[in-house]
Amino acid sequence: MKVTTSTHPSYPQPPFKKQDQPVPGVSKKMDPIPDHGEKSYIGNNLLTGQVCLITGGDSGIGKAVAIAMAREGADIAIIYLDEIESEDAADTASWIEKAGRKALLIQGDIREESFCESAIKHTLEAFGRLDILINNAAYQMSYKSVTDISADEWNKTFETNVSGMFYLTKHAKPHLPKGGSVINTTSVNTYDPNPSLLPYAATKAAIQNYTASLAQQFFEDGSEIRVNAVAPGPVWTPLIPSTIPDHEKFGANTPIGRPGQPAELAPIYVFLASAAASYISGATIPATGGRVTI
Repeated sequence: MKVTTSTHPSYPQPPFKKQDQPVPGVSKKMDPIPDHGEKSYIGNNLLTGQVCLITGGDSGIGKAVAIAMAREGADIAIIYLDEIESEDAADTASWIEKAGRKALLIQGDIREESFCESAIKHTLEAFGRLDILINNAAYQMSYKSVTDISADEWNKTFETNVSGMFYLTKHAKPHLPKGGSVINTTSVNTYDPNPSLLPYAATKAAIQNYTASLAQQFFEDGSEIRVNAVAPGPVWTPLIPSTIPDHEKFGANTPIGRPGQPAELAPIYVFLASAAASYISGATIPATGGRVTI
């Protein structure tokens, strides 16, 4: 896999300017603008003819994965939540099409099982197959105390981050081929939870356990679908200025000293989806800027 990205010193380092946004945030209002690999990722036909469905593919890590997988030869379906994200989603679709692949945009709420089932059906109707499912969409908010977290907020976080993943996997499973791939996005918070992100951190630990259990199940039942996870550290995405009050110093707590860019995560997802990872299932690959995950 040949990937050309900027070296460490040329990526932006904190402090960043204060730039609050309403949730879920949009890319064009960020300073600096995240790097999704638009000008750097070079494909090598690792996923030729395959179809990938990505949640949260409008921006951030999901957008970078969509661009990379399209340049590897895959057609891409993207799920995004809000109308405010439509511009980002359309931009992602344009990059997919510039790579010579087809794009399908699906707007809706993955907390609803009926929507997740329909999203799988729409993907199959558009492309005729489904080879890769990327469960990437997530929701988070910061809280100083557990007493500040409402039941609705707790449930929203789990329904978005965990239940949506379950619904999509459940309805995708009958259509994924042997050798197909499910890739879930967990977090460094699985290993080193941030107390201000209590609900979010708890969901990310659940996702890692879900990944390990599901991987075993899919081999025991003979389906031979590989299930893995990626655990990013701090990554510069619209979720950050819209949910973290002190985002000016975001990523400064990593040994590398900065947040990751989405373009730095995408090659991991490509690898896990490709034949190069045929012996890997039930694993979590950390990409944490040097933060320890053992």
